[in-house]
Amino acid sequence: MNPAKLRLGIPKGSLQEATVNLFRRAGFNLQISSRSYYPAIDDPEIECMLIRAQEMARYVQDGVLDAGLTGRDWVLENQAQVSVVEDLVYAKQSFTKVRWVLAVPEASPVRRVADLEGKVIATELVEVTRRYLASNGVQARVEFSWGATEVKAPDLADAIVEVTETGSSLRANRLRIVETVLESNTQLIAHPAAVADTFKGGKIASLALLLRAAIAADGNVGLMLNVARADLPQVLAVLPALQRPTIAPLSDSDWVAVNTVIEERLVRELLPRLKAARAQGIVEYPLNKIVL
Repeated sequence: MNPAKLRLGIPKGSLQEATVNLFRRAGFNLQISSRSYYPAIDDPEIECMLIRAQEMARYVQDGVLDAGLTGRDWVLENQAQVSVVEDLVYAKQSFTKVRWVLAVPEASPVRRVADLEGKVIATELVEVTRRYLASNGVQARVEFSWGATEVKAPDLADAIVEVTETGSSLRANRLRIVETVLESNTQLIAHPAAVADTFKGGKIASLALLLRAAIAADGNVGLMLNVARADLPQVLAVLPALQRPTIAPLSDSDWVAVNTVIEERLVRELLPRLKAARAQGIVEYPLNKIVL
């Protein structure tokens, strides 16, 4: 990689597709080939490398990468000394946080973490789980799981600690959630030296802004409408907005254009009310991002 460019880690695995889509919404064309660990991006000042989310924080801490996207869970698991630039709340299936949960078979007598004294727990998040048990005064054996953790209980472990976004996989495997161990979300992390560097720090800040704006646009749409000045107060009383609507004069001085952002789910109830308030030429348009 060229040190004159920002060396950026893209998470390989469950976050990969969601990350590519987020970059697209932020205005980047990020392309990943099945034959290469170096994704192409249409920004000549960025070089990307595909890295497992579990390892990302370590490579950023060691300066192999200037910045990267990974989960808060893996930063904590590795106790990595990195700068958290931005919390980016998105996951594999949605723009939400995920949970690492303590789960047991439905028929298990375990009802709380204290019931796991002396038991075996399987998880990929070993160190976080050990610290969680210690904080609850519980001594149990924590074993690393190489995958398919849901099938480990009850034959190979008494309980598991596994990540879930919707809980559907746990339910499908007849597992019951006992407690939440950790809430996590994707983070843009960086090496402190990269943040302090004039070029790289500026590039990281710009990237954080664009990704944050793309997430903010999720579930929102733009509305444009024309309103007679005399009807403007009653139209504004109908409109919610993220901040305040933009109002611009039209060639006819008695009319103005109103531009605003609203939640998409509110559109169907707002349109009849806007028409009743005498708004005209109403146009709904999708948002790629919201410039914050």
